[in-house]
Formats: sequence, C-alpha cells, structure tokens
Amino acid sequence: MSMLDMLTIRQFSRYATVGLASNITLYLAYLAITSVGVGHKLSMSALYVTGVIITFFVNRKWSFAHDGLAHTAFVRYVIAYIIGYFINLLILFVYVDKLAFPHQAVQAAAIFIVAISLFLMHKFWVFAQPADNH
Repeated sequence: MSMLDMLTIRQFSRYATVGLASNITLYLAYLAITSVGVGHKLSMSALYVTGVIITFFVNRKWSFAHDGLAHTAFVRYVIAYIIGYFINLLILFVYVDKLAFPHQAVQAAAIFIVAISLFLMHKFWVFAQPADNH
C-alpha cells in the first residue's frame, strides 16, 4: 500500500471518529429540539453551524494535521460546509417536504451523504497539503 493510501486511510479514520462523535451528539440534539416543536429545517440549520465551528479545530489539527494558514483553511471549511448545508437542505426538501418521508430517517441518511462529500472537499481543498516540489 502506498504512503498516500495510508495517509488517506488515517485521515478518513480520524475524520470519521470526529464525525461520528459530533453527529451522534448533534443528531440527538436534533431529535430533542424537533420533539419540542421546532421545525426540522430550522433545527438542522442551527445545529449545522454549531457542528462546523466545533469540528474545524479538531479536524484541522488531528484528522488532517494541517499546518497551513488557519484563516484560509477556516474560510474554505466554511465554504465546504455551506455546500454541505445546501446538499442537506435539498435532501430534506425533496424527501421530507415533497415525498413525505419521515424527517428523522431522512436526516440520518443525509448525515452520511454530506459526510462523504465533506471529507473529499476537506482532503483535496480545505486541508490540502502543498505539492512537494523536489
């Protein structure tokens, strides 16, 4: 297995660990908030912002060992999460609002779709390592 493959596996494993812990916590909060009558899209939106801020620091240092400019990475991270947000919102709109699937199941599935999309954006854009020019 090449070094790049091992690096990707380590990054994905750490990213998945961070994601699993944060998403379980945020999904439970989502269920609690929606159970008291807050709408599913508003709940997802508020928790999404919370998740972005918390996971930036952990993913930057632990998952991707990024030592580049933090402010540049944060701007890219936010842009990636805005894209992920709209993917999530579109999934809720189509499957809950239009097709009447239960929002709890749809949001659970959306977490995985958005997570894979975000990993790819993080690896190849947000926390990309500069090319070695030797």
